[in-house]
Amino acid sequence: MAATLQVNVNMKSSEFMRIGELAERFDLAPHVLRHWEAMGLLSPAARVSGRRRYTPDHVVRVLTIIRAKAAGMSLEQIREMLGACGQAERQALLQRHHAALEERLREIAASKALIEHLMRCTADDFTQCPDYRRIVEGAVGLHDHGGNGCLA
Repeated sequence: MAATLQVNVNMKSSEFMRIGELAERFDLAPHVLRHWEAMGLLSPAARVSGRRRYTPDHVVRVLTIIRAKAAGMSLEQIREMLGACGQAERQALLQRHHAALEERLREIAASKALIEHLMRCTADDFTQCPDYRRIVEGAVGLHDHGGNGCLA
């Protein structure tokens, strides 16, 4: 799926889509939508002549699931969020997820700093570079052992 998802959710309330049309709209395989239905993430579509018929509400729900997945939520977490009994329960769940995202961002920033240093470092053995060691030790909570700068 593309990194940026832009989907027109404008449908007339009387319009319906078949499963293949809804799946195609989001670049998904139809079995994904069936799985989400089985998990309780997506309400079962009304059936007409045995075929699923999806509404604009389903389009919004699929988009919500996709965005939540992009934010790092598991399908279980998404089901919890969508099934939360009231705003307080939903807010508590989202605050926990937000804290986890903040931790991931800190880890990503530390990894980025390490890679940026390695791109600049001219030491033959970067593992012996004092700045590299300081960055790595800082990432795992070790104390600086008195390194006096990069060999670069």
